Amino acid sequence: MSTDLAPPALADLLASAKSIQPRLVDLRRRIHAEPELGLDNPQTRAKILAELEDLDLDIQLHEKSSGIVATLKGARPGRRLLLRGDTDALPMPEETGLEFSSKIDGRMHACGHDAHTSMLAGAARVLSEQRDSIAGEIVFMFQPGEEAYGGADTMLAEGMPEIDGAFAIHVAPQIPVGKIGTKPGSFMASYDDFEIRVVGRGGHASMPHDCIDPVPIACEIVLALQSFVTREIPATDPGVLTVTQVHAGTTNNVIPDSVQITGTMRALSDRTRALMLEGLQRIAAGIAATHRAEALIDITPGYPVVVNDAEFESFTRNVITDLLGPAAVLPLPTPVMGAEDFSYVLQRTKGAMVMLGVRPPETKRPAPCHSSKMMLDEDAMALGVALHAAVATQFLAESPS
Repeated sequence: MSTDLAPPALADLLASAKSIQPRLVDLRRRIHAEPELGLDNPQTRAKILAELEDLDLDIQLHEKSSGIVATLKGARPGRRLLLRGDTDALPMPEETGLEFSSKIDGRMHACGHDAHTSMLAGAARVLSEQRDSIAGEIVFMFQPGEEAYGGADTMLAEGMPEIDGAFAIHVAPQIPVGKIGTKPGSFMASYDDFEIRVVGRGGHASMPHDCIDPVPIACEIVLALQSFVTREIPATDPGVLTVTQVHAGTTNNVIPDSVQITGTMRALSDRTRALMLEGLQRIAAGIAATHRAEALIDITPGYPVVVNDAEFESFTRNVITDLLGPAAVLPLPTPVMGAEDFSYVLQRTKGAMVMLGVRPPETKRPAPCHSSKMMLDEDAMALGVALHAAVATQFLAESPS
């Protein structure tokens, strides 16, 4: 479908984004100070709705979560693009010392979702000013529950508009302001968590021959899983398996009945993900059986791999270049081994996610996401707003291939 509407000049979008910088900072700081967890973010939802109130958007409030779907309809019919920002925080303390630090003990916006939300609301404002030059629709997806709750999948299951493409931004404290990290294909890893309960037979520590000691069996399983990754998972399609907890026993002269092992797995393809799930179960069960014990295995499925569509990622690179110059494009040499539930959206449509540089000024070793000391340069948020707006207007202006 073609249109005779000319998209707004990218320089105008950038200028408009910079002009609302005080609003971006204010909203981000108010959300940061009152972080909410999981799928229920009522105070954050109220702040977002207040910010969108004067923009003449079609608003849909989800019932199974605090999700908001706000749709901007252009002057003419056309394609439909989704822009997404997540809203939830992490269950962890904050140690930044910022004047707008979390008011709630044990909760912190340590992954930049406060900035993601503010940038998406800012993009809605900038794009609303360009409504008369837009052919098509822009769907703003304010999504709770990204941190291990699968909020994207929850919102998709409840109902979302059909879309022709999708775009999201994640902040990156390690990347300098003015740089935007991107790559086609696998962009972020899948994840699955596991628990293995090695069940033996306890007894007196002086008489292990009368017991089935689960402790050395558990240790053997932990070591074997590391060898499994290096020997059976292709180096060209890597995976990560990390044991993070081992719990057993109550005192020094008692062999326990069981040992609890927990950990996580990451993969960059569906094939490697399947290999790791199969191998974990085979190895744990086999080693336990060899020693007359039992391995009770519980796997909690996580998120799929985030896969950037090659054509859409190339389009995004061109938009970044036109908006900020070729030096702003930072080709990422490898995927990020963290996981993201935007992957569910990208399973339904072509699209891409990028990493927005937000490294605080004069900081040589910035704290990463999920650190209690994570901070960001708020000046970068205007660039994120402009990028959201530029991707949306250029995508809707192009005829589908």
